[in-house]
Amino acid sequence: MSIIQIILLLIVAGITGMGSVLDEAQTHRPLVACTLVGLVLGDVTTGIILGGTLEMMALGWMNVGLAMAPDTAIASVISTILVITTQQGIGEGIAIAVPLAAAGQALTIFVRTITVFFVHKADSFAERGNFRGIEIMHISALFLQALRVMIPTFIILMISAEAVGQFLNGIPEVITGGLQIGGGIIVVVGYAMVVNMMDIPYLKPFFYMGFLFAAFTNFNLVGFGGLGLCLALLFIQLKYNTLGGNTETPATPNNVTLDDDLDDDLDA
Repeated sequence: MSIIQIILLLIVAGITGMGSVLDEAQTHRPLVACTLVGLVLGDVTTGIILGGTLEMMALGWMNVGLAMAPDTAIASVISTILVITTQQGIGEGIAIAVPLAAAGQALTIFVRTITVFFVHKADSFAERGNFRGIEIMHISALFLQALRVMIPTFIILMISAEAVGQFLNGIPEVITGGLQIGGGIIVVVGYAMVVNMMDIPYLKPFFYMGFLFAAFTNFNLVGFGGLGLCLALLFIQLKYNTLGGNTETPATPNNVTLDDDLDDDLDA
């Protein structure tokens, strides 16, 4: 692995670490993080496949109240690096990602606890009207989240690929196979949670329509994506009556007279 690849991987790790708390660009999601790592290592296909698999598992992972979800950032980055550099399969990737997600969960709680200091410091800067100090505190706390993923990634990059490969090859097949089966079950649970949140009666026909097309046609995912986009645009046009381009407010008929008092108010 070249120096440039190591630097790019650390940058990707930092971006995913910050994305795990920003939630704006969703860079911490497995499908994005694994794909970026695969792009840097020259194996985008493996990155997308592993990212898609882990994404399905992580659909139901979310922070609810004080309950912290398993960390997808550190699990996605490190598992993809190990799978590609040691030429392992997706089953080994899941076996790596699951404990990493649990370890990242504990690590992010630890880092978030440390950032409380920066919050109180930002409050003191706010009392003095020091906006520059507030910005520095925000950036410093965010940088800690980047280091949370960058440091473990750097440690993994410094370990011999042969040693890691021997360790992964030593994992019993019953464990990797069991994790793949468990991952499939988690995918179903994740989909069920997403469908439950989308329980909107007037959108259900589109949901059932997708199953019918999948059962009786040979559409691929690209075709389903295009079909879904067309149906969404058609639904919006029909709902807001924009097919004819007539979005003006209807004028008041000439034979309708306004009340005298209302007419006087309008004239005033």
